[in-house]
Amino acid sequence: MVTSQKDLLMNKQANNFFKKSPLVHCITNEVTCESMANALLYVNSKPIMAVDEREFKELFEQTDGLLLNLGHLSINRQEQLLAASQEALHTNKPTVIDVVGVSASSLRKKLALTLLENKPTVVKGNTSEMRNLCGLKSSGRGVDGDSSDQEKASLQELSETLKKWTQQYPATSFLATGETDIIVTPHTSYYLKNGVAELDQMTGTGDIVGALIASLLGQGIESEMSLVGAVSYFNLCGESALTHCKKPLGMADFRHELFNELSRLYKKDDWWQQVKGERI
Repeated sequence: MVTSQKDLLMNKQANNFFKKSPLVHCITNEVTCESMANALLYVNSKPIMAVDEREFKELFEQTDGLLLNLGHLSINRQEQLLAASQEALHTNKPTVIDVVGVSASSLRKKLALTLLENKPTVVKGNTSEMRNLCGLKSSGRGVDGDSSDQEKASLQELSETLKKWTQQYPATSFLATGETDIIVTPHTSYYLKNGVAELDQMTGTGDIVGALIASLLGQGIESEMSLVGAVSYFNLCGESALTHCKKPLGMADFRHELFNELSRLYKKDDWWQQVKGERI
């Protein structure tokens, strides 16, 4: 049974999304750094992509949210991620951990589990990455998910496992992205159904979703609605972008229109009415 959009995103909350301008601190990979920064600017947020640990204490006095992305890992980057995570714990800063590439190496998985101990607000990855993180069998390779991990039985197994994880990590909510997006919080779970296949054909889409979540958390929106709102908003931008593209589709045109939609869709008061999904 599909839950009504009103039940998924309450009107008053959705219409307040991206109306404030939080300062979002991102420690992320160089491949998608510019895309993430622009995406935040397009939704009325202020990005800062600082990685020098000597600045962290002063920065955390100003920032509203933190995004930590495991992409393009190095010894220095690991130290930066750990230092920022520890500072976020001390300052009670809403934090999103994007476990990029945990399917690729045990090093990344170990780091992700260490960061999880610092009580982040959200941990996210694609379905294959989240299955790997939870110790479930996964067919993902590198930073890419696998369609077999999106099968109904696999999604149910992951959802049930993540629900158990919320008992072990009660401060944290989890997001697994794919054709069907799974959100699991300590209180409830969602399957979300918006989006288009073209979003999987460009780099950085998951990174941008993480930034949008950090933005909403930085605006003071609680984690459940931040997750539902950010994932749905991005996927709806993809749906709308596709309608503006000429046929045959060129991916550069789709990317251009996607960023256009990021900057304008939230200004429509009824955008949230197109959210599709179900509360589990």
